[in-house]
Amino acid sequence: MSYETPLSPRPLHHLSDVRHRVLTSRQLREHGVPSSTVSERCRPGGPWQQLLPGVFLLHTGPATSEERLHAALMYTRARTQGVPAQGVSGPGASPQEPRGAQEPRGAQAGAPYGEAMITGLAALALYRFTSAPPLLRIDRIDVLVPGTRRLREAGFVRPVRTHAVPRPRLVTGVPVAPVARAVTDAVTRLTDPDQIRRLLTEAVRGGHCEAARLVRELSRARLLNRPHIVDTVDVLLAEGRSLAEERLYALVADHALPAPLWNVELRLPGGPSLGPVDAYWPDHGVVVEIDARAPRQEPDALWDLQSRKRRHLEHLGLTVVHLTPRKLRESADQQAAVIRTALVTSVEREVRGYVVVLPR
Repeated sequence: MSYETPLSPRPLHHLSDVRHRVLTSRQLREHGVPSSTVSERCRPGGPWQQLLPGVFLLHTGPATSEERLHAALMYTRARTQGVPAQGVSGPGASPQEPRGAQEPRGAQAGAPYGEAMITGLAALALYRFTSAPPLLRIDRIDVLVPGTRRLREAGFVRPVRTHAVPRPRLVTGVPVAPVARAVTDAVTRLTDPDQIRRLLTEAVRGGHCEAARLVRELSRARLLNRPHIVDTVDVLLAEGRSLAEERLYALVADHALPAPLWNVELRLPGGPSLGPVDAYWPDHGVVVEIDARAPRQEPDALWDLQSRKRRHLEHLGLTVVHLTPRKLRESADQQAAVIRTALVTSVEREVRGYVVVLPR
């Protein structure tokens, strides 16, 4: 047959450029291209090539990084629509996808890849991490998929299963896992301590994510038992807390709030310590604490400790305002309003006890 034969009575011009170049066997059938035609065009010397099982590149030559990303996402979607799609295994083979396959949840016009998203080093390259290799130098593209999906590694695609699918971010039109998750998935597979440190450091110092959020992801993946990881995270958390404290100082000054006592310890008179606080207004009974998690503490244990401390302070009639580094960075005006409201309404609260203030 001639390779110039029209593809289909259903034109492909409504697709974007990359979606015109990379199509699954199902999509080709929907556009009137039978399996026999696909097989013939993918033979040696033909104008098409198979990138992955059931996913085809409609031109010769190497695939671009955009085409590889699109192919990886299309492969994971096609393979999670029911029985796995079959690829071309040799001359004359007919690529097939499962009959009666169901569309995965979230696979609508606005979500062409279903719940799949790019993660790991490929995601960090899309986020423009200088410590991540360029996309074309990444041998394996990690794709985050729901843990219930049965999906095997194939070609340059490596599925990463998760029971909690995060909300992706669109980067150049590609769904990408949040930075903290992408860094964690990358670090999980790396063995070079220096490269791991560079990725972790750039994630926080480069402003891509907060140190505390990164710690939570690393803890979830049980990576905080690696010395080179926890040591790096310790430094980043200390830097993040220092920067958050500077933002709190600026917030108080910029919004003309009364000056508090900074970084003090509260104690019961003649009794035990109530713990350190970042700012305390003794005349108003208002406490501000910056919530920056420590890497060596389990999240549940830390949460329990913070809850007990807050309940104890509130039992004494104090108002406790918790701020995160992210809130201080992204919504300083709103946080200032919260503190101001607590100060103004302090006259309405009943003082049930007194505390001793000590410098830290």
